[in-house]
Amino acid sequence: MSKSYAKSSQKGRAKGRDLPKLPLFAIGGVFLAAFAALVAFTSLKPPPPPASAIGGPFQLVAHNGQTVTEKDFLGRPFLVFFGYTHCPDICHTTLFEISEVLRALGPKANAGALFVTVDPERDTPAVLKDYLSNFDPRIVGVSGDRAQLDPMLKEYRIYSKKAAESGEDYAVDHTTVVYLMDKNGRFVSSFNVGRKPADAARDLERYM
Repeated sequence: MSKSYAKSSQKGRAKGRDLPKLPLFAIGGVFLAAFAALVAFTSLKPPPPPASAIGGPFQLVAHNGQTVTEKDFLGRPFLVFFGYTHCPDICHTTLFEISEVLRALGPKANAGALFVTVDPERDTPAVLKDYLSNFDPRIVGVSGDRAQLDPMLKEYRIYSKKAAESGEDYAVDHTTVVYLMDKNGRFVSSFNVGRKPADAARDLERYM
């Protein structure tokens, strides 16, 4: 090995030894901060819609044949659910759960529920009346033509789309959330009717 090459190698090693080294706790702190930022970013959720963004005026036909508007529900809290009578399971189950909540409140409780069809072509007032005879009488079913119904679906942020048709035996994909409206007709929040009826009833009773 030449002397010049040896000297050059020694200088290179000397320079390497002179490089500053970060203490381990500093390196750990950098990784911890980066991890925390990643967790915070991935945990972000879109804020819930403001109360004023849910609900609004409507004029539809109830299952008893009478015209109803949002004003008919003022003075009491009420639940709102969108579905249809040919629904294979979810709608029937949800209406049963709503009935159980109202039953737990007692027959004289000033509360109610609104069942809005997303399938007005089949769900006439007469069909709704027969269907709702299986549930609590405080549940009011409403229907109407598309010109009446579509604005309400938009007001309540409801997705509804007819699936691939098979004659008259078609399904309708739709939002299945239950809304809680207060006695002034203002949106409060989504309402969990799948819990114990007594617990849900106590929650609803707070708005009476």
